[in-house]
Amino acid sequence: MQSTMSRKGNCWDNACMENFFSHFKSECFYMNSFGTSEEVRGAVSMYIRFYNHHRFQTN
Repeated sequence: MQSTMSRKGNCWDNACMENFFSHFKSECFYMNSFGTSEEVRGAVSMYIRFYNHHRFQTN
């Protein structure tokens, strides 16, 4: 594997993941309260499935 790092300060390197985590936090994580780590794992798994297969996204 080779990392894909550009020059320092380039904000586009992680734009896709930053976008995903922004949606994840606002649509899943902040809307729920979790008591155990198993609940967190289940919510993450369900959200990734929702994000990939059901969520409306524009390209």
